[in-house]
Amino acid sequence: MEAFNLTSSGLTMFILNGIPGLEADHMWISILFSIFYIISLLGNFTVLFVVSKEQNLHKPMFLLLCMLALTDIGMSTCVVLKALCIFWFGFKGITVDGCLTQMFFVHAIAAMQSAVLVTMAFNRYVAICDPLRYGTILSNTRIAKLGLVDLIRAVLYILPVPLLLRRLPFCANHVILHTYCEHIAVVKISCGDTRVNRTYGLVIILVTIELHLTLIGLSSGLIIRAVLRINSKNAHQKTLNTCTAHISVMLMTYTPFLFSTLTHRFGQGIPDHVHILLANLYLLVPPMLNPIIYGVKTKELHDKVVKYTCRM
Repeated sequence: MEAFNLTSSGLTMFILNGIPGLEADHMWISILFSIFYIISLLGNFTVLFVVSKEQNLHKPMFLLLCMLALTDIGMSTCVVLKALCIFWFGFKGITVDGCLTQMFFVHAIAAMQSAVLVTMAFNRYVAICDPLRYGTILSNTRIAKLGLVDLIRAVLYILPVPLLLRRLPFCANHVILHTYCEHIAVVKISCGDTRVNRTYGLVIILVTIELHLTLIGLSSGLIIRAVLRINSKNAHQKTLNTCTAHISVMLMTYTPFLFSTLTHRFGQGIPDHVHILLANLYLLVPPMLNPIIYGVKTKELHDKVVKYTCRM
């Protein structure tokens, strides 16, 4: 069987097969994806617009919300547009370079989003546990620098992923059982030794997610301990509202991500369409719900959104 290396000119296209086993439901799934995407765009662009217009929202917390909104827009856009082309028009082909580029941006933006959530957890910890020093510890400039560091780190983590894939040989099978170029889905169709690719992908996921979840859990634990020492019921309620929003976002982001990632590698008995649907949902549902959750739970942002909505 002839093998093509991605660095050669032998293989120029991959075929994204959509969601195998649910071909008859592709149109209904596309409608659901479209609804998620439109709500995501409306919610996240609203956050960006309101924060940019309101001078009193130019604070670290709302700058972080803007970073989260940008990652939400980027992540869902990377995935849903190609998926809709597959569902609506049957455009399943994607160039090798296009596939690797999509893969890089999807995973890099996901890594960036996770880092932003950690920074938000740290911001919340300082605001609640050390409010007197909040202004000196976290300024807008420092938040911008932390965002830049998160971006550089995400790029450095993910850049080897497509570079390592380029060295793999691909035989007659160049059909990817997915709606987008997810790393492990592309690795699975290679006819070469994929141990390095699989190991690197798994290590990056486990190390990054484990570190981020540990930091988020630590900050949450310290916040709960600090809140329990306060006698004021109003302070308890305010802190509970803040923590509820963050915890909801964490659960929406990390739970489906970990389940999808680990079952995709080790869940041999789980049907392909379950893997693929989960992989799409964890990239589409959190971007849709994040602005809604923070818009409801963050009073300052909620009031400003209501003000602009009433003007329309």
